[in-house]
Amino acid sequence: MRYLEKTLSSLEANLALDEALLDEAEDSSSATETLRIWEPTCLGVVVGRSSCIPAEVHVDACRRQAIPIARRTSGGAAVVIGPGCLMYAVVLSLVERPVLRRVAQAHRFVLNTVAEALRPWVPEVCCAGTSDLVLANRKFSGNSLRIRRRHLLYHGTLLYAFPLEPIDGLLAMPPRQPLYREGRSHSAFLTNLPLGPDVLRNVLVTAWNAVEPCVDWPWQRTARLVAERYRQDANSACDELPRETARRGL
Repeated sequence: MRYLEKTLSSLEANLALDEALLDEAEDSSSATETLRIWEPTCLGVVVGRSSCIPAEVHVDACRRQAIPIARRTSGGAAVVIGPGCLMYAVVLSLVERPVLRRVAQAHRFVLNTVAEALRPWVPEVCCAGTSDLVLANRKFSGNSLRIRRRHLLYHGTLLYAFPLEPIDGLLAMPPRQPLYREGRSHSAFLTNLPLGPDVLRNVLVTAWNAVEPCVDWPWQRTARLVAERYRQDANSACDELPRETARRGL
């Protein structure tokens, strides 16, 4: 598997790079698998592919604090990311791993792979809900996926030193909640892993055997996606447009 550690300058560009890696794999004549790791340099709100932004995000609060809002290519609800939140994305071949065409199997496979790699450091880590990793019944990793014809993109968060209190002022309670959440606020529901970013990077690289450097990352695809898709969607978010009026395919 290829390995790319790359953080770009904007929230939109970083989300676009995840999608560009998926597009690149789809256009390749062979199975192409990649692990990417990055960490935001400032706070941002990321909403799911079908999220209704006004229902999930306190847009006025984000605007007052100049916190960008962007829509990812995968599903799920809104999250707040920033320094202290390590982001990972893995592009997997559905030709090499056909069982992952089933969404439940894809979630189980990726989450179990990451959880097993973390347990030598934090034995209590376990999977919960549809796509969460938890510690002492509190979530430290939320994940989502996008399945295409020959590859899938699975990406998520790993909280390790993230300030939890501001999240309540930026996000509404999610429209769908796993049972184990029990109605807890964001700050009461989330937690940080007791590990540093270097350890987490090594855990992920080892878990996915990502030993081949990804030198030629798809910067042109990324720039095109930012210009044609992500930047317009960010503008729509700031205008509080509901999902139904957003540009198709965002």
